[in-house]
Amino acid sequence: MHADLLIRNVQLATLESASAADAYGTIRKGALAVSGARISWLGPEQDLPASISAAREIDGEGGCLTPGLIDCHTHLVYAGNRVAEFEQRLQGASYEEIARAGGGILATVAATREATEDQLLAASLPRLDELLAAGLTTVEVKSGYGLNLACERKMLRVARQMEKVRPVRVVTTFLGAHTLPPEFAGRPDEYLDLVIAELLPVLHTESLIDAVDAFCETIGFSPAQTRRLFAAAQRLGLPVKLHAEQLSDQGGAALVADFRGLSADHLEWLSPAGIEALARAGTVAVLLPGASYFLRQSKRPPISELRAAGVPMAVATDCNPGTSPLTSLPLAMNMACTLFGLTPAEALAGTTRHAARALGILDQTGTLTVGKEAHLALWAINQPAELAYHLGYRPLRLRVFGGKVTHVSSA
Repeated sequence: MHADLLIRNVQLATLESASAADAYGTIRKGALAVSGARISWLGPEQDLPASISAAREIDGEGGCLTPGLIDCHTHLVYAGNRVAEFEQRLQGASYEEIARAGGGILATVAATREATEDQLLAASLPRLDELLAAGLTTVEVKSGYGLNLACERKMLRVARQMEKVRPVRVVTTFLGAHTLPPEFAGRPDEYLDLVIAELLPVLHTESLIDAVDAFCETIGFSPAQTRRLFAAAQRLGLPVKLHAEQLSDQGGAALVADFRGLSADHLEWLSPAGIEALARAGTVAVLLPGASYFLRQSKRPPISELRAAGVPMAVATDCNPGTSPLTSLPLAMNMACTLFGLTPAEALAGTTRHAARALGILDQTGTLTVGKEAHLALWAINQPAELAYHLGYRPLRLRVFGGKVTHVSSA
């Protein structure tokens, strides 16, 4: 047996066969082999085939080897910042008040429309680099700061370009129904007609869209409008996901579940009916503790009820300029534990296995499984719970993307 890469002397957190006794799917004193871009063998090191040879062998020194982290909800591509709004909120202004006064998302729309593709890429890459340095191998990137064909195309092209200049997998989501652009003020249905008739089909034809999202809120789009958009996405064969129940209960979780959506995201105001709908549809609940923290929200997602219903829970950064300028999945994991009540094992599953499911790619990545893509993270820690325990510490020793070592810690 020949492998391109062999990592020995590690604790494998496979996230594949979790149980009550071992929530991480642990293989102690393990080893993992990579052939080409995929995992070709894993198990206890003592069971390694005697005939195995490897082009490169790495001693993991007893550290933890996990799937590469997956950020399944970001708004990574944008121009400018919204630090002034941060100050306004600290002085008592609410998110809704700022948005209704012309700030919020529209402020970022204006800055992003002004930027060229090259400027957007240059502004966004440092944020991506921060995520990569903290163990990321796959990231979802939404549009939604363009709100017209040219600028939504520009954002999605930049997201696709990231894969060419960094060792990362990018999944793109069309968020044309993010907010109402100023040129359509007071005419939401007309704007939605444009999104459905022009933006969505054109960008889909150009292979720029992997999924479709919307902001279903009192300051966003109504459930009826969201349903129209999702029906159009479904006709094109595109999966859907939804910003749901962040600021109020609009029944968004049940709506996206009706379409067998990939995920419902935020969920602070999620109702029992919404939980039941998510469980029935197998839709992932994506938790975004960075936004809850940054907005100082007192309402929390109903974690115990989601857990009891068996709804898979993912964790993401929601990296964006207005409500979650967060570029560390381990920090998001810590917040999910300290603010929302997840266990460290649930937080790690939320940034690997369940995050992959929320992007529709669990058959390809998200667990340490023979045959899956070799996207890996080796950590200089003694136990996987440390990933959610540390604050501001980067224990990443080694990052592997597609079977190639792309990051080695200088420590």
